[in-house]
Amino acid sequence: MQAFALIAQDQRSWLERAVVISLFTWRRAEPSDPVDDQDRQGWWADAFPAVANDRIGSRLWLLRRRTITAQTLRDAQRYCEEALQWLLDDGHVLAVMVTITRPSPTQLSGLIVLERPEGDPLSLSFDNLLQVPNAI
Repeated sequence: MQAFALIAQDQRSWLERAVVISLFTWRRAEPSDPVDDQDRQGWWADAFPAVANDRIGSRLWLLRRRTITAQTLRDAQRYCEEALQWLLDDGHVLAVMVTITRPSPTQLSGLIVLERPEGDPLSLSFDNLLQVPNAI
């Protein structure tokens, strides 16, 4: 029974790390995304994907200088869902639910709930999606 608890904890830790990396690694901007200059950011290894068009990270970084409006909240939700889609595609989770809120005029908070094939859902809360987290 203790071994099962360790396996469950390892699965939870792995998923937590995967979500943080997926959300807070800067994904390359799409050609249609407005950027401040010519730098479209992105992780260098995406230039050499093992699977065609496979990319890591999110485009949340594009929201850093935007005024927080209802559209900004919708874009943040879409960017989070896009960044976490690989967890569904690869069968690591059964569902990903993203809820974005605006606790202050300059903050976006996010609640990510992952429905796992085995075990309880995993809920992760981020107080400010527009800055890099120090730790979970």
